Amino acid sequence: MYKTIRCAASVPAKLDTRVVGLHEDCALPKSVKSKQIAEAAQRAECTGKAGTATTTYLKDGTRLILVGLGKADGETGAAARQAGSAFLKIADTCEASAAEVIMPDAALYGPFAEGVGLAAFTFDRFKDEKRAGVLTITTHGTADRRAMKRGAALAESANLSRLYSCTPPNIATPAWMATQARALARKTGLTCQVIKGKALADRKLIGLQTVGQASANPPCLIRLVYEPSGRKKNKAAVVLGKTITYDSGGLSLKINNGMRGMKYDKNGGCAVLGVMHAVATVIKPRRKVVGLLVCAENSVSDNAYRPDDIIRYMNGVSVEVTNTDAEGRLVLADGLCWACKYEKPELIIDMATLTGGVVVALGDACAGLWCDDDTLRAKIEDAADATGEKVWRLPLWPEYKKMMKSDCAELINSNPNRKAHPIQGAAFLAYFVDEKIPWAHIDIAGVSVVDASKLPFEKGPTGFGVRLVAEALGA
Repeated sequence: MYKTIRCAASVPAKLDTRVVGLHEDCALPKSVKSKQIAEAAQRAECTGKAGTATTTYLKDGTRLILVGLGKADGETGAAARQAGSAFLKIADTCEASAAEVIMPDAALYGPFAEGVGLAAFTFDRFKDEKRAGVLTITTHGTADRRAMKRGAALAESANLSRLYSCTPPNIATPAWMATQARALARKTGLTCQVIKGKALADRKLIGLQTVGQASANPPCLIRLVYEPSGRKKNKAAVVLGKTITYDSGGLSLKINNGMRGMKYDKNGGCAVLGVMHAVATVIKPRRKVVGLLVCAENSVSDNAYRPDDIIRYMNGVSVEVTNTDAEGRLVLADGLCWACKYEKPELIIDMATLTGGVVVALGDACAGLWCDDDTLRAKIEDAADATGEKVWRLPLWPEYKKMMKSDCAELINSNPNRKAHPIQGAAFLAYFVDEKIPWAHIDIAGVSVVDASKLPFEKGPTGFGVRLVAEALGA
């Protein structure tokens, strides 16, 4: 498998592969004049269906890969990503090194390169056989090459998130996440601040302290900042991620092998790191962007927090703990309070593997979205259309917020009534956001990991949210 996907600034003199995209009508891109390619496209196996690929060879020995793009009036961006993935599998088998790409529509070059990059991800840190190859892709036309370079770069940001996500909990502790954030900041020109130990208490970050107090790996809040160059400071867009490096459920212990895969409970924070990489290296928005990761390990010990405990947040809201396995919202509440008090933001977007209920409601087709601000929601939904990272809006009406009221405090962290389960988390979080600040909550529990191959992803984390939020911030 390739370690590096490179987008060349021009078409190399020596090519071993040509890639041509076909829609289901099998019409060739107008720029293709080759009779050999036209004949190859008429073969029965060249259906043009999304995700398909057919290989043959031209008379000069160049490998020709015809990739399907589905119907021309369908979800062409998603099909182009699948085409990129299908191409990469063949290229890897054939050990291709340099490929010219020809698409029927300029809008497909970026998604195609994204698909190639996303499909190239492999977590091989603990394997003897590691990736070493380099694949160069390019095309004619400056704008098309620029689109490919951007698509491949966004895939790189998503893959960085997936790398963090895959890292096991004996390595990926809160302190390790802070180390990765510092390294990212040094590499990309971001600034990084880590709040831990006594500073958590001084800043009244009670959710992090409470959830993390049972673990030998102390909690922390990680703050990354992107400042646009040459411009005056402005209000920040804040991106917040739940970063539970491992979730045992605490004293409300997970059962029936429910802990397997809980290294992925940090995927919201991993996505934030990917977003900040994309913001600094690809998107480069004109606004200030702050990334916040609320990092803790939800463990079990004689010092673990308990159901029936009551804690009070920096905004004065008191919370009765009813379930220690609903810990994500407790640490996110800290992040939201911090954002409102210290960042004075223009908007807040949080991402979290928050509820199993959203998986029941929406499956693995899309993430749940809660956002009552029309402008922010439109940006996220437009970004979802552009990236293929789909979202579906769910309600956040007053009656749902009432479900989170406590008899002996202001709120409970989880209502034992399973009604509207995915909405409970959003309803709880709403109490920690200034009503005047546009806010979006994205529950990625059903989409941050795939259990089997689903082009362009293989089994494992998807980096969901990186491309979505990066595009929304660039809008």
